[in-house]
Amino acid sequence: MSVLDSIIEGVREDLAVRRRPLSQLHEEISSAAPVIDAHPRLRAHEMNIIAEVKRSSPSKGALAEISDPVDLARRYEDAGAAVVSVLTERRRFGGSLEDLIAVRSEIQIPILRKDFMVDEYQFYEARAYGADVVLLIVAALSSHQLKDYFEMATELGMASLIEVHTYEELERAMEIKPRIIGINSRNLKTLE
Repeated sequence: MSVLDSIIEGVREDLAVRRRPLSQLHEEISSAAPVIDAHPRLRAHEMNIIAEVKRSSPSKGALAEISDPVDLARRYEDAGAAVVSVLTERRRFGGSLEDLIAVRSEIQIPILRKDFMVDEYQFYEARAYGADVVLLIVAALSSHQLKDYFEMATELGMASLIEVHTYEELERAMEIKPRIIGINSRNLKTLE
């Protein structure tokens, strides 16, 4: 089993524990703040920053003690970040949906829910909790899933950051005509 497969297995297990009826999420989405369009902010200058609230990673271990993700996100916003990325994967990255909710309640710029999006439920969850952008990792999705999840995010008003590692993944990504592509220099299957 690759590292990516192991992470996805954990994401699915955690999702099974916290899953609620979709009707509850639909109610929360209907009362959520409007989506903030990340595209203009990411095009505003020649170089723009997506700043990250990230405690740890599988490849590097603990990265930072973040006792107050809201304070960190505010500092990013004050420093001119275009978007704040909030890790919500718990097991390997130390993130949480609570971090996403807290950050959304305090900053005025777009928020990226950074997680391994492998189930339709997560998109409703992301929107209900205030995400403006979601991450779609090409290595973790079939071409069919990539297309469907991209369309779902768009229908919910969210932008999608499409992450690729190889040229082949980039070619697959281009089939859906994405507006935002991220290049990860780390192979998520081996962490090299």
